[in-house]
Amino acid sequence: MQGYILKVQKVRDEDCLVTILSPNKQIKCYRFYGARHPIITQGFKLDFELVESKTFLPHLRSTMHLGFSWLIDRDKLLIWQNFMRLLADHLRDVEDSDEFYYNLLENCAKKFHRQNPIRVVLEAYAMILQFEGRLHLDMSCFICDGKLGDEIGVGRAFLIAHPACIGKNALNKDSIIRFLSTSSTAHLSDSQIKELYFILLEGF
Repeated sequence: MQGYILKVQKVRDEDCLVTILSPNKQIKCYRFYGARHPIITQGFKLDFELVESKTFLPHLRSTMHLGFSWLIDRDKLLIWQNFMRLLADHLRDVEDSDEFYYNLLENCAKKFHRQNPIRVVLEAYAMILQFEGRLHLDMSCFICDGKLGDEIGVGRAFLIAHPACIGKNALNKDSIIRFLSTSSTAHLSDSQIKELYFILLEGF
């Protein structure tokens, strides 16, 4: 089996609980510590086997990291792991997951090698909002319901509002609407994507 490691949680000594996103479901399993066992790292793609247990979670065995060349880039790895943390929190109550999420990670992992990783995760999140039906492109503030002008503030889940209502920096409305509707950051400046990335880190 193969999947992406969404979460690693230490539980006893060096044992850990591991959450893996496979093509069709999230797998929660138990990893025993062993001196010869490879380290399990959040965000890595993993080839693995499961040994079922009658009394507890299945045991994770025969693991092998499937590497990407950019994983040795500390900055890219941190951005990737932040995205994994957010996705793990978002899917925490989901067992059977749509193949969309796995395929999204596959595409993102390929893009990280050549593209700006912040742009990659922002575009991926816009795709998630669209897939889940949570993409709000209303022309009114989600806080006061007043009509929006040329500048808007963007909140968690990329909800849009008056900058004063939400206490966020003003961003160009047309640019943000274009980004959300096309899932492309090509027209956004580096300062704009950094602003959006900090908002993304607040949570899905």
